Amino acid sequence: MKILEEFKEFAMRGSVLDLAVGVIMGAAFGPIVTTLVDNIVMPPIGLILANVDFSSLQITLQDNLDPGKAVAIKYGLFLNALIKFVLTALAIFLLIKAINRMRKPAPATAPAPSPSETYLKEIRDALVKKLD
Repeated sequence: MKILEEFKEFAMRGSVLDLAVGVIMGAAFGPIVTTLVDNIVMPPIGLILANVDFSSLQITLQDNLDPGKAVAIKYGLFLNALIKFVLTALAIFLLIKAINRMRKPAPATAPAPSPSETYLKEIRDALVKKLD
């Protein structure tokens, strides 16, 4: 029974729950970035680069007679994935930056003076009164 209690304590920690939420949000965010890159970002880039379709860029190593069966290095798909990664990282960076900006820092309070400091101030004040 103790192991179940330990597991419950582990699973209910804030960091584990935060991680679970992050994974779920990341999975939901992936298709959005894919659609953004494939349908909005890459078409203008392809147009600027003389109507290049990045997804079809490849280096054919061996051409077979069967269509779609050629052995090729499909670097265009890699470029698409790289752009998706950069956009995802940028979006997450901007999101974290906005969240951190919304958090208000705890007000900085000066630590209370130690008893010896308090006594020294009292002695100083008493000496100043005596000299006046």
